[in-house]
Amino acid sequence: MGRGRSHPLDNAAIAELLAVASSKAKYPLQKALRRASRRAFVWPEEAADIHAAGRSLTELSGVGPHLERIIRGWLDEPPEIPEPPSIRTGFLTLPAARAILSHRPKWAALLRGDLQTHSEWSDGSGTIAEMAEAAVERGYEYLAITDHAQSLKIAGGIDVRQLRRQAREIEQVNASLAESGQPLRVLRSIELNLNPQGEGDMPPDALAELDVVLGCFHSALRKTEDQTERYVRALHNPDIQILGHPRGRIYNFRLGLTAEWARVFDVAAELDKALEIDAYPDRQDLNVALLRLAKRAGCRISIGTDAHGPTQLAFIELGLAAALSARIPEDRVVNFLTRSELCAWVGGVRDGS
Repeated sequence: MGRGRSHPLDNAAIAELLAVASSKAKYPLQKALRRASRRAFVWPEEAADIHAAGRSLTELSGVGPHLERIIRGWLDEPPEIPEPPSIRTGFLTLPAARAILSHRPKWAALLRGDLQTHSEWSDGSGTIAEMAEAAVERGYEYLAITDHAQSLKIAGGIDVRQLRRQAREIEQVNASLAESGQPLRVLRSIELNLNPQGEGDMPPDALAELDVVLGCFHSALRKTEDQTERYVRALHNPDIQILGHPRGRIYNFRLGLTAEWARVFDVAAELDKALEIDAYPDRQDLNVALLRLAKRAGCRISIGTDAHGPTQLAFIELGLAAALSARIPEDRVVNFLTRSELCAWVGGVRDGS
């Protein structure tokens, strides 16, 4: 789980203990344990440090008085940590990510922006202006608004008409940013919904108007047979430049798809397309193990928080730490490009397609 523990029980170990306990508990305790297990990855401090300082663990998201007693018991008398199943392996905690980044501070300083975020136009909780304000506070040069495309109704997917109305709002936000002297610009983008054949759900002419297009699978994500050809078809889709949350995994919920990953990364490198690290805490997809394969292939890597609200832009640290752990070269991280370089790369991929 990428622990590298300096504590008897770090947050990753506590997450596993909570997940194991949830499998034996009854509702509603089961739900509380599962929720806390998932949220443990974004606790800003090690629970062990909070406990040692005599503070209440209820400071931590998802921890109430009952769970605090359980976790304190583990911290006082650390139990043996079982080997987590595959559905819960390869996830970094926020303190672990920060520890990794602390060894190379200049790495995070290279970041120019976030390439997967959502707004109120689909299933996000913030307006485009609010998301932009949060990006300004982080010193970004660009922020891609990648609301869901039309066929993903459950996530409030937007159609072509809405996409063009959104464009006018982005234009207004960018004009306001320019007037106030801010370097940030909001990029027009979308999270295109790909079917298993790698086809998108929006017309090419509408997608050609966008600054960058992210394509993602949202269906048939529990197949156990090899899905290499699905990925190859998606990468050959001329409308996309980034393949988002490739495996489709979710912590303790869905294992995600399998493929001959070396071939997938080779195809991406050949087409100069990027595969994404979705830095949302319960996705972290691609993980470090797959990123090491991507490094060998030399393909580009994009990092997106999948933020559904302004505060979630902070998840970028998980993606940065994963890329650094895998030793992805700086020139392969799309988010390290300037805005003009990013647009040039997108244009080159489109011309090549």
